[in-house]
Amino acid sequence: MGKKRKIGGESLINRDAMNKDMISELPEALLLHILSYVPTEDVIATSVLSKRWRSLWKMVPKLEFESNIEQVSSEDVYRLLLLHKAPFLESLHLNIENTKGRLDSGILIGIAFSRHVRKLELDLYHDDQETVRFPSVLCSYNNTLEVLNLMHHVLLDFPSRVCFNALRELHLFHVEFKDEASVCNLLYGCPRLQDLVVTRYSSIDVETYTIAVPSLQRLTIEEDSSQDMYGGGYVINAPSLKYLNIKGLYCIDFFLFENAPELVEAKINDVSEIDNENILASLTSAKRLSFQFTVEVKYPTGGIFYQLVFLKLRIDDINGWNLLSFMLDSSPKLQSLKLYGSCWEDCPVGWEWTQPKCVPECLLLHLETLVWRRYGWQR
Repeated sequence: MGKKRKIGGESLINRDAMNKDMISELPEALLLHILSYVPTEDVIATSVLSKRWRSLWKMVPKLEFESNIEQVSSEDVYRLLLLHKAPFLESLHLNIENTKGRLDSGILIGIAFSRHVRKLELDLYHDDQETVRFPSVLCSYNNTLEVLNLMHHVLLDFPSRVCFNALRELHLFHVEFKDEASVCNLLYGCPRLQDLVVTRYSSIDVETYTIAVPSLQRLTIEEDSSQDMYGGGYVINAPSLKYLNIKGLYCIDFFLFENAPELVEAKINDVSEIDNENILASLTSAKRLSFQFTVEVKYPTGGIFYQLVFLKLRIDDINGWNLLSFMLDSSPKLQSLKLYGSCWEDCPVGWEWTQPKCVPECLLLHLETLVWRRYGWQR
């Protein structure tokens, strides 16, 4: 065989390999998978590469659009969604800031539902803070939506029960409900809901926030303490709940929490000035607890935390010491105890430790780990 001809020190075979478009030869399913991780604006731009790429973006199952003055308009989003040909939309993220786009959001959501969207994220943040009504007429029956994230200035008005048969995750970030019935009609219509995240400005929209979901396993409630909102409260009935995360409940009237026999872990931080609450009585089945109370909590009479093996507790005042004493006496199987709090040069007056009459069972038999951070007292 003859020798390979070289041009400029490089073989023709190597040059051919470099010039070959190997990406375009990949299977379409693999290309679509790759493009699903690329920003939608760049995905659409690939249509000019070659004939093979001209319509490929129309089959990408994940789309994300930002509609504001500087970028794509709501009309462009509408046109692109109509051109989309995938049999279903795995996810659609709509971040709409301009006024006209926010008013057109109902049409865009309708197209997404007709494309059997599985994950929908809608962010309607706007400086004027005027809310936009979510199209409740589209919620009478949906059998494909699995994840719904609603953020900023979305008004939820559900005069009748919705039907989200497949919904597993629901995130409500600073949205507003028209009334208490709308809260119930939304949550009652999600028979498979497992994960609920609620971030709100206290009772700015409804006085009683009722969360009654038999299938719910994970619940997060966080309130914005920067807002001067007072009153109202929560009623929670979630018999399948396993993980509870509560943060920032200030100056509410009530927190009624039904028994949670399946509870595994609960984190409760920045809870203060609740007129009446039974939080501890509802957590006796938990295995892991983390507390930060700035209010004197009620101790359940005869309540024993038989399953509790891990306790993390912040101590900032005498109420914290009382809670620690109660938890040690009520947690016979406790294995790990972590304490933390503010640091003083000496123990403030009135905070002296009261010698217990007997050593708690957990200290005698089961406690293996003790961590005490920010301890600065001399006694």
